[in-house]
Amino acid sequence: MRKSTMVMSILLATATAFSADASETGHKHSTQPYAGFESRQIKSLSDSDLKQLREGSGWGLALPAELNGRPGPAHLLELKDQLQLTPEQVTKIEGLHADMKREAIAAGERFISAERALSIAFETPDLDNAQLEVLLKEAGDARAALRLVHLKRHIDTPPLLTAHQIQRYQVRPEQRLSH
Repeated sequence: MRKSTMVMSILLATATAFSADASETGHKHSTQPYAGFESRQIKSLSDSDLKQLREGSGWGLALPAELNGRPGPAHLLELKDQLQLTPEQVTKIEGLHADMKREAIAAGERFISAERALSIAFETPDLDNAQLEVLLKEAGDARAALRLVHLKRHIDTPPLLTAHQIQRYQVRPEQRLSH
């Protein structure tokens, strides 16, 4: 049951992201799946993607941790009252969150630059396979570094919590208040 809920959550998140991209271009029901994307500043990233990356937002990169009940600092701070975090816990989690955000903004800019370079490279007719491999490696490395920034906080944060707080975090949102 838990696995099917996780799979449904991932599918819903993917569909929501695609829907957001489609609605940004104003071509939600177009017969051309990429209609409007050609006018993007960076072809592979929507305005929403750019905004999230530049703000240091999670961008869905920590889903493996989140969907397996491993909390990260942003969500813990949102739920600090429901989880009854102590002032000391809040201070430590705020520190982790600030560090994560700072690192994520820098890593996000690196990823944006790599995607921009890839997009620009395809504007020229002389792009070859060797150049493409270099560009893809840089983009992949940048994305992996960005993902690491977010995922490692899901490893750093649980030790700051009690077993009861982790248990409360892992239940469905509508059940958190009743425990």
